[in-house]
Amino acid sequence: MGIYGHKGKYPHIDKSCFVAESADIIGDVTIGAGSSVWYGAVIRGDMAPVTIGQNVSIQDNSMLHVDTGIPTVIGDNVTVGHGVIIHAATVEDNCLIGMGAIVLDEVRIGHGSLVGAGALVPPRKNIPPRSQVMGSPCAITKQLTAEDEQGFIDHAQRYLRLGGDYLVKKNSRKNNAKKFFQKPLQ
Repeated sequence: MGIYGHKGKYPHIDKSCFVAESADIIGDVTIGAGSSVWYGAVIRGDMAPVTIGQNVSIQDNSMLHVDTGIPTVIGDNVTVGHGVIIHAATVEDNCLIGMGAIVLDEVRIGHGSLVGAGALVPPRKNIPPRSQVMGSPCAITKQLTAEDEQGFIDHAQRYLRLGGDYLVKKNSRKNNAKKFFQKPLQ
């Protein structure tokens, strides 16, 4: 796992988070309780902060970055699917960002929204709360319900539990590795 400072700013990661060994987290990054950063993900807060809320899953090979003076903010209970790019944008609480989606500069994704797999959300687009967006460039295809939003929260909770399982395994592997390397050679 690569956790690096940049220009005197260092990541702040809650101790309850699972961070995969192949993830890289750089600079001014804050990650809230119960969140997880999976294999191959990169979160880079080098020109502005990246703030990730509680119970957020940044899945495998996703990239979160910023622009000069434009932060990236991810709310609570958000699932960022595999291979997503979020650049200098805001994703409010209880959203699901589908695999391979690209969310560009100064976008705001309203709470309880779904960005479909492979969607391109162009710069400065404001997606209203509880919207389903699909396509490239994206279009709003459906207004979602409170039940849909609850489904996104439930999904985030599943990844909270999964990240906890991996955190336990990771700590167990460290302890097993220590035991293995402490054994005398025969």
